[in-house]
Amino acid sequence: MLTVYEAVEGVLIKQEGSVPISPAAVWIDLFNPTKDEDLSVEQALSITVPTREEMSEIEASSRLYQEGGGHYMTAVVLHQPDLPFDAPVATPITFILAGTRLVTVRYAQPRAFSIFLTRAQKKDAVCMTGAAVLVGLLEAIIDREADRVERIQGEVDKLSHSIFSGKGAERTRTRQFDVMIQLIGREGELTSRSRESMLTLDRLTTYLGHVMGERGDEKALRARVKTASRDVRSLADHIGYLSAKITFLLEATLGMINNEQNTIIKIFSVLAVALMPPTLVGTIYGMNFKHMPELEWVWGYPSALALMVVSAVLPWMYFKRKGWL
Repeated sequence: MLTVYEAVEGVLIKQEGSVPISPAAVWIDLFNPTKDEDLSVEQALSITVPTREEMSEIEASSRLYQEGGGHYMTAVVLHQPDLPFDAPVATPITFILAGTRLVTVRYAQPRAFSIFLTRAQKKDAVCMTGAAVLVGLLEAIIDREADRVERIQGEVDKLSHSIFSGKGAERTRTRQFDVMIQLIGREGELTSRSRESMLTLDRLTTYLGHVMGERGDEKALRARVKTASRDVRSLADHIGYLSAKITFLLEATLGMINNEQNTIIKIFSVLAVALMPPTLVGTIYGMNFKHMPELEWVWGYPSALALMVVSAVLPWMYFKRKGWL
């Protein structure tokens, strides 16, 4: 879908229907574009629209480069799928700065785009040129990433409290360990995706700062790009801290599971040792020899039972005194 936006009195106006790209257009948005839409933009702006496969390449030279009259910048952005319980998905988005116009090529609907459009239509965002639109979009994307990092921070704090609080019965805590591992794995996966996104955004903002300096764009826009670059780096540092904490929580959870298993094995081992003496007593008096003096005792049977109980209790008391239980 090809959407053209024109800047009229500081507001982005969407051009309805299939209209040619006018000189007043500052933003051309290509969402799941067809070959005909790509061709129309290439002919109007004398640029080459990258394919989806080219956008997915991981080489820095394939994501940040200048070709013809346009500067090409590709970043990996997280977006939420239609289902609310699905984890965010990474998608590449290409920004092409061609003169005073911006071309975006995307195959997803990140919420940052709709947030920026809402601001631009209320005159809350500068959008008179393609560079201004690009900076505004990047700021909206970074704001969304910051919100996601805050949510990860809250989830990690909850996990940390659940793991180390020590509340609840031991059996209940044991059953919750598998759930905790799943939650830790989910947050770890989301953290790694956010880290990848921050890495690409950091490279993009650094490259954009140099490009805007060469183009001679407004100082205010260049200052906003520098601020966005600092925000991205601070978020990347915080994501690194969260990643280390998630790794620590995973190791701590696995250690607790190991301790639980060792405790269970220890209990079985102690029980086996404690039951050996009464087993020996029962084995002796279970033999059917003809000459056994105790067979004629009136109190022989209760005496044997008492001896079994005493032989089991004494090792148990010894283990408790040693602190093995």
